[in-house]
Amino acid sequence: MKTLGAKVDLTTSLGSVRLPNPVMTASGTAGYGSELCEYMDLEDIGAIVVKSLHADSWEGNEPPRLHPTPSGMLNSVGLQGPGVKTWTEEKLPSLIDAKARVVASIWGSTIEEFTKAASLLKDTPSEVIAIEINASCPNLEDRRKLFSHSIQAITEVIEAVNFLDKPIWAKLSPNTPELPDIAEAAHKAGAETVVIANTVLGMAIDVETRKPILGAKRGGLSGPAIKPIAIRAVYDTYEAHPEIPIIGVGGITKAEDALEFILAGATALQIGTATFDDPRACKKIITGISEWCKKHGVKRISELIGGAHDG
Repeated sequence: MKTLGAKVDLTTSLGSVRLPNPVMTASGTAGYGSELCEYMDLEDIGAIVVKSLHADSWEGNEPPRLHPTPSGMLNSVGLQGPGVKTWTEEKLPSLIDAKARVVASIWGSTIEEFTKAASLLKDTPSEVIAIEINASCPNLEDRRKLFSHSIQAITEVIEAVNFLDKPIWAKLSPNTPELPDIAEAAHKAGAETVVIANTVLGMAIDVETRKPILGAKRGGLSGPAIKPIAIRAVYDTYEAHPEIPIIGVGGITKAEDALEFILAGATALQIGTATFDDPRACKKIITGISEWCKKHGVKRISELIGGAHDG
């Protein structure tokens, strides 16, 4: 008989980072985190991953930037943001006041830009528990090929920010058949954890104007439509490298989705597009995972990691 009243241990470890539960926001979908304060206590969420930051302020892409799809959303916001220094001075204090565990996410178009952004985070307080390297950006030094599509490029960018005294997470793209090898390279270069996966490259065309709808023409597809792709990407990476902690992201809207990722091999999760529909999505998913575990007699969430793999 299952013990419905027993408390479930939801704690999880990502390298040197230990979280009270495996659920985080995904970068770019909850602003800078403090926007969620009126909907829930940020302390209750595993961590708040803020919108990816460039070393300097960045205007982003031409509008239109968003377009709904039948099972998700296309976006080409272009990583608009105030820059790392402004964020640390104006946005971070409110997250600290809310007792949030914060993950700063950075991006760049060159190795130098990543290094500059990382250097501006060097003296951030202990509430910033990790730095996420958004490697799904075009590398201007390699014909705009994504950093996360090249073993050499991902190695170089992770090694370039290794001077940080905080854990490094590498956010990778699903748009490459070499994902497990890219993940291994990132890990060997110094990333404690990999985040799988970023959005899937997509496009929409207006049949009346006969032009692409998004201002940047192409955009990232997110939401439930990409969940099978993201789960497969997590599964493949865990299958090849079970020693690498994985954060699963892509189309999670409910507890059962989150559990699929965990069974595929994810140690933790990020919730993205679902927060647009329901700002309380993270909290509801945490509660749902706990209830599912109680119903199925699971005492610790760690028991489920990689459970879908043979042997």
